[in-house]
Amino acid sequence: MGFSVYGVYPAVLAALLFAVPARAGDAVARLQSGLAAAPSATQFLTERCAALKLAAPPVIKAVREHQQRPAGAQVRALLHVAPDEVLGYRRVLLTCGLHTLSEADNWYVPSRLTPQMNRELDSSDRPFGTVVKPLNFHRRMLKAERLDGAVRVLRITALLETGDGTPFSLVVENYSRELVAGKK
Repeated sequence: MGFSVYGVYPAVLAALLFAVPARAGDAVARLQSGLAAAPSATQFLTERCAALKLAAPPVIKAVREHQQRPAGAQVRALLHVAPDEVLGYRRVLLTCGLHTLSEADNWYVPSRLTPQMNRELDSSDRPFGTVVKPLNFHRRMLKAERLDGAVRVLRITALLETGDGTPFSLVVENYSRELVAGKK
C-alpha cells in the first residue's frame, strides 16, 4: 500500500472522510475525495464495501455488459492514439455481493497492455484496475460531476496512465447513492 498525495494511506484517508456524519452533499464530496485519494477505483470500492458490510468477503466483480461504443475524437486525443488504432471497450457494473456500486465505460489501448491482460479483460469478471495493476498506473481525474439521480450521485471521468505518463485507458464511472447512504 503506497502513500497518497496527502501523505497518509488511502484507506486511512477514506476512513477519516467517511467517519464524520454530514449532509448528503458533503457525503458526495467525501466520496469524490476518497476516489481521488485511492490508487484505483476498485481498491476504493473494496474498502467501501467492507466498511458498509455489503458482502463478506468484500469482493468487487465486473459484470460485463456486452456492448460496443466507438471512441470519439476526444477519447482518441486523450489516449494519444491515431484514428485507425484499435481500441478496446468494456462496459461493466462493478458489484459487491448483490450491490451495484458503479457503472463504468472504459476505452483502452490493447497494444499498451500485455497479452495476458487483454485475455483477462476479454474473458473474466475481474475489474479493469485489478487486471492492469502490474502496470503500476495512476489515475488522473479529469472531471467530477454531481448527479441528482435517485440511483447515481457522482460521475468521474479519469485517465489511467503508466508511471511515465503514457495514457492507456479512459474511464467514465457513475457511482451509486448506496456508497454515501449506506446499506438499504
